[in-house]
Amino acid sequence: MKFILSLAFGFTTLQINAQSTEDSVKAVITGMFEGIRRADSAMVVNSFHPSAILHTIGREKLGQEPPSGFGTAVKRMKAGQLDERIEFGAVHVDANMASVWTPYRLYMDGKFIHCGVNSFQLVRYSGVWKIVHLIDTRRKDCD
Repeated sequence: MKFILSLAFGFTTLQINAQSTEDSVKAVITGMFEGIRRADSAMVVNSFHPSAILHTIGREKLGQEPPSGFGTAVKRMKAGQLDERIEFGAVHVDANMASVWTPYRLYMDGKFIHCGVNSFQLVRYSGVWKIVHLIDTRRKDCD
């Protein structure tokens, strides 16, 4: 009986730890989008590892910029001007690496601009999750 209780407790502990790890990964992404809504470039850039790369998949090209470039674009906005509404799709974590898929819709001044999917790769350095790669699609047809 003790073995069964120990086993059940072990699985419960693993589930709680996995959930709290997943929540900490989601918090980095949620914080980045909150920084966008607030037009707080420091909050946005702080979500990324300094060597991170951001890619955008267009119709015929692949765009790339560093987090600092993204932060500069955010800094030019007014608080509340941009609102990227995401849903957390798949969240996968293994040790110090996480992969997150977030479908989204982007609004500017309350008007729909485009939709797509973000794919995040995160790495945990010294106990802190940072985004190391972000790639997204952009399209007008969302259904």
